[in-house]
Order: sequence, then structure tokens, then C-alpha cells
Amino acid sequence: MRPPPPPLPEHPDALALREFALGYPDAWEDFPWEHRAMKVRKKVFCFFAEFEDRFRISMKLPESAPFLLTEPFARPTPYNLGKSGWVTCELPLDGPLPLARMKAWVDGSYRAVALKGLIKTLGAPLTDPGPE
Repeated sequence: MRPPPPPLPEHPDALALREFALGYPDAWEDFPWEHRAMKVRKKVFCFFAEFEDRFRISMKLPESAPFLLTEPFARPTPYNLGKSGWVTCELPLDGPLPLARMKAWVDGSYRAVALKGLIKTLGAPLTDPGPE
């Protein structure tokens, strides 16, 4: 029997980001390794978690990882995933989350993982507006 899914923060921006990620073609939610993962077909494009009152999101961003890793809340994703462009961000849950930035990150990660045929159905890529 599988363990119950890990909790998602009750923060409205975290919930909105989950719904945004699930809005992509063939996107669905899975719970491997007791983590909350957003997948496109069988490939993970981001992980969401709550950790010590922080929202943790990990994404594959091979093109923008070097830029994002200059932020104090970002680090290469453990388990050698950072070598493949995976970045983990931890953001405090005591105020609004940078939703526009996070949507751009999720968009970039989806595009890095999804098949080209699915990507063609999307509009223009979202761009990270930078610090708010």
C-alpha cells in the first residue's frame, strides 16, 4: 500500500502553482519517494514540498539554472540532479510567494521535459520577471 501523499502547504500561492502546473497538456500529479511530483507523461518536471515553514520547489531548468542559482534561496538539487540543470528553491511561507516567477520556472521545466509535440501546443514561453 502506498503512503498518503505528502501535504502541500495551505498557502494560496502554493495551491495556485499546483493548479497551474497541472494545467499543462498531459500533466498529472504523482507521489514517488514520498514526494509530491508534477509529471508530464512519465517524466517529472517539478517537485513541491513544505519543509520547516518553507515552500520547496525543484525544477529542471537547463537554460536558466545558472541565472537562478545566483539567488540566495536557490541551490542545485541534491542527488546529482543539479548536474542536469535541476534547481531547488526554498521560499518562506509567511507572506506572498513570487508566483509570476514560479510560474515561469514551472513553464521552463515543463518545456525542458515534455515531448516537442506537446510543447508545440503551448504559446510563447513565460519569462522570469526577476525579483519583485
